[in-house]
Amino acid sequence: MKKIPLILFFTCLFISCENKKELELQEREQALNLREEKIAEKEADYQSLLTFRDSIYALKDTVKEIATSVKEWPENIQGIWNSKMLCRESNCSKYVIGDQRNETWQFLSDSTGIYTNVLNNKKLTRVFQAKYIEDKILLEFKTDSVTKNSVKMNVVLDDIKNNVIKGTQTITGQDNCTARFSVELTLPQKK
Repeated sequence: MKKIPLILFFTCLFISCENKKELELQEREQALNLREEKIAEKEADYQSLLTFRDSIYALKDTVKEIATSVKEWPENIQGIWNSKMLCRESNCSKYVIGDQRNETWQFLSDSTGIYTNVLNNKKLTRVFQAKYIEDKILLEFKTDSVTKNSVKMNVVLDDIKNNVIKGTQTITGQDNCTARFSVELTLPQKK
């Protein structure tokens, strides 16, 4: 009979020690979770700093590009030019090799920068965003997102002489089809 209270005492003592160890484990687990959360926050801060740094580098490159590009067309380019375009290669159904197009291109500048209007029968058909860098004219046009048939046009005019400008126009259609035109711009003959 004397052994029963002693066994009961040791059983209670053993159970309380087990609970104590379990509590210590739970406390350690909570501390570990807290550390993991802090590390995750620091990782997120680090990633946002990397993104910020990359955006600054990209902005720096853009600023350099803007600084080197011209805000006004040189006198020998500014004005109205007649264009003659000939399709050289195409995998678009809309453009066939040998197609010829004639338009009027108007090189203009204002407070927003330089751009090129394209006129067909005296009606404005598109406005190219323009860059003039190191004797090369780069033009870009993209239809807006609500247009049914999206088209992107890039023009590189890299053969610039006093009365003739030559280059290439690349048209990318809705289905990623492409057509390349040779472009020749000439000054209109004065009557």
